[in-house]
Amino acid sequence: MGVNIVLSSPSGAGKTTITKKLSQKYPNIKISISHTTRKPRSNEIDGVDYYFVDKIKFQKLIEEGNFYEYAKIFDNYYGTSKALVKKLQDQNFDVVFDIDWQGTKKLSKFKELNLVKIFILPPNKTELKKRLNKRNQDSKIANDKRLMQYDNDILHWEDYDYIVINNDLEKCFSQIEQIIRNHKKDKMSYI
Repeated sequence: MGVNIVLSSPSGAGKTTITKKLSQKYPNIKISISHTTRKPRSNEIDGVDYYFVDKIKFQKLIEEGNFYEYAKIFDNYYGTSKALVKKLQDQNFDVVFDIDWQGTKKLSKFKELNLVKIFILPPNKTELKKRLNKRNQDSKIANDKRLMQYDNDILHWEDYDYIVINNDLEKCFSQIEQIIRNHKKDKMSYI
């Protein structure tokens, strides 16, 4: 069985970039693609970035017990599919979860997942604001909500096995690679 890695961070700290970088560099690392009721951004593809569903479909998935975890974040729902994760595990992939602290808490209840939990932080709130504005994916109101949420998000760092500061993307990525390498049972494997 592979390693299950959780990457969490305040919005804009780099978790999605690092998640994608891991899956691109290592063919044995697959991203757990979440379901969401959020509208896709212009650069996002259904089934690649998220499974985009409406609120009625999401509610049906909840009622059928299809999620390990789900949460409402900024007026949208996000959830981790049990079936999709199990499929990846059955194929012996390492699975990386790009989820927030709420999802991590719920996912952690499933001890069989044997999670390695990594919390990524920006160097400071000022830098986070610059990154959110630079990525220019959301409205100013959405970015302001993310900044207000930051103070609450960072209170949950104690729920994680590792804290990594993303001051430099390549250094942060390298640290995360090393953490994963340390948790691989077969140290001679691909990472």
